Amino acid sequence: MATAKKKSTAKKSPAKKAAPAKKKVAAKKAPAKKAAARKPNAAFMKAMQPSAQLAAVVGNKAMPRTEVTKKLWAYIKKNNLQDAKERRMINADDNLKPIFGGKKQVSMFDMTKLVNKHLSEA
Repeated sequence: MATAKKKSTAKKSPAKKAAPAKKKVAAKKAPAKKAAARKPNAAFMKAMQPSAQLAAVVGNKAMPRTEVTKKLWAYIKKNNLQDAKERRMINADDNLKPIFGGKKQVSMFDMTKLVNKHLSEA
């Protein structure tokens, strides 16, 4: 019986080999389709006349909303009006206070709503 036991232990199943590592194949991209030229939204490109308070910051001539926003942000960065700790908050100076409804500080998201009140169709 001892020999039978040896035979059973001698016939151990072979150790499983690790599966061969799969080679990474770079995914081939489909050829790019020609995209139609993107048209800007007409509502954003319509010239708007800023109010007297807003004109003190961005200028008096009529311009699209996008341009008003760019000039407003240039003014904010030039005068370092973004709050140091909470970057989403804009601190009002003497020129911005009437635009912000007399508030000392507004969030950048509320700022767009408040600025829109100071724009009228040209």
